[in-house]
Amino acid sequence: MTSINNYINEHKDRFINELFSILRIPSISADSSYKPAMLQMAEAVQSALKEAGCDTVEICETPGNPIVYGEKTIDTNLPTVLVYGHYDVQPADPVELWDSPAFEPVIKKTELHPEGAIFARGSSDDKGQMYMHIKALEFMTTQNQLPCNVKFMIEGEEEIGSGSLEWFVKRNQEKLKNDIILISDTGMISNTQPSITTGLRGLSYVEVEVTGPNRDLHSGLYGGAVANPINILAKMIASLHDADNHITIPGFYDQVIEASDAERKEMAKAPFSLEAYKKALDLEDVYGEKGYSTLERASIRPTLDVNGIWGGYIEEGAKTVIPSKAYAKISMRLVPNQTSDEITQLFTQHFENIAPKAVKVKVTAHHGGEAYVTPIDNIAYKAANRAYTETFGVPAIPQRSGGSIPIVALFEQELNSKTILMGFGLDSDAIHSPNEHYGVFNYLKGIETIPLFYKYFTEMSV
Repeated sequence: MTSINNYINEHKDRFINELFSILRIPSISADSSYKPAMLQMAEAVQSALKEAGCDTVEICETPGNPIVYGEKTIDTNLPTVLVYGHYDVQPADPVELWDSPAFEPVIKKTELHPEGAIFARGSSDDKGQMYMHIKALEFMTTQNQLPCNVKFMIEGEEEIGSGSLEWFVKRNQEKLKNDIILISDTGMISNTQPSITTGLRGLSYVEVEVTGPNRDLHSGLYGGAVANPINILAKMIASLHDADNHITIPGFYDQVIEASDAERKEMAKAPFSLEAYKKALDLEDVYGEKGYSTLERASIRPTLDVNGIWGGYIEEGAKTVIPSKAYAKISMRLVPNQTSDEITQLFTQHFENIAPKAVKVKVTAHHGGEAYVTPIDNIAYKAANRAYTETFGVPAIPQRSGGSIPIVALFEQELNSKTILMGFGLDSDAIHSPNEHYGVFNYLKGIETIPLFYKYFTEMSV
């Protein structure tokens, strides 16, 4: 019987080459022109699951992009792990800021990854982390070491809000029945200190449109006499935070449950260097809500950020116009007990109320999701911690994440399932940004660690 380490050493080059092959597929869900690539990617996942040992694999049609479902059942009396991941990726824009083409993966050495990191869109979020699970299954099936049943649900709309996932889950509850859901779409503290994400923030994502005159106007003939939508929008956005960077929307904090002093003290134990943090981002100083640390601002506090703003003439040269319209995309990260629908409603009411009569305002809700906290006293957390401890040599630290995976709350609601978040990425992976990358160490360490989770989870469950 081959050990997991020997198996990885023997197949390392193949594992990397296979990941490269799917990273070359530009499966961008936000742009409909990439629909053929989305279908190609779904077929690639289907093929990989079959080759890894799944008995049943199918591409399931949805109102949007297809979901790839696979399963391997060895004994219905044993526990079942449902693995969730996504095969879609963010757009590569701005492409000019990439040091190498986004969909031509290369391995380059970095300060944090002396053994090399895979640079490509989707390398960390989430193709690299999703593919670890397929290779872990391959090891367990070929070496007869799969201790329980496993199901896979790999979707193609995570980066645009998982619009079809709820539709699919509600119609396939029996098919998706499980004892625990396993997700690797998060990160860990460092390559020497693993962590398990125990909390996720929710999300409310909106687009705003401010309209002034019925057409673009000459800024000399009309400047100063009519409202400039860009000027107005900038003022409105600026007013959404006060001098302490506290969000000014009435009722925004009403449902927020403050973290206890004890919890904040535990969070503070996580290794963190503010100077290293600033250096990595080339910042002179950090910025955020008064009264909270950098780690707290990025995890246990709600936020409001402008993700994009545009209007008027932005091409080369000058065009002196007062634009008819201005736009912005705004995301609000939410904490447990805040609901995305309520926050979207509060934002919409407030934004309409603060608009001067000289303009018209339209708020469009795009997508949202709820926050989630996973308990650290259940057997799945304990099994994951044992797995990390064995492969890294130190126990994992529970850590709340600032990111959002809205489907986690959906899974608990529809499938009555808890979720364990075993991420292997790093904050420095530049997900959603140019030069996204994923350490070769992290990719292979995930393949090494995941089978141990299956082993310990099964042992604790039966």
